[in-house]
Amino acid sequence: MAVNRQSALSGPDLAEDVALYREKFQRRLPAALEDLRGPTTGVVELLAHVAWSGMTAYDLGKPRQRMGLCRTVLHEGLREDLALYLNHELLLDLWPTLRSLVGRTVRSVWEDAFPQLAARGRSAA
Repeated sequence: MAVNRQSALSGPDLAEDVALYREKFQRRLPAALEDLRGPTTGVVELLAHVAWSGMTAYDLGKPRQRMGLCRTVLHEGLREDLALYLNHELLLDLWPTLRSLVGRTVRSVWEDAFPQLAARGRSAA
């Protein structure tokens, strides 16, 4: 019996999956952006549960690596990792570009929670 792939990816099950995926990122959010007190300079070594695939060390003096660190931590980091590795001022500065590099769910969760990020995104558009 063939499975109709279209029906398997739509309807209530898909909506529930999307809601659960969104909730995963919402649970990780800091109470305030200012809680993100990570470094702004130097080389940052990510723990294995955050950097489970790809680079593990990021030189914050290199723009592409700064962006890569933020993207990786936003997608893979737990709440305590966000506070440890991300810096709120750096995140605000990078957000106009970074928002286009993260997934739609990550972007919307962060912009819904922190209007200052949404404003940065709109001002860059």
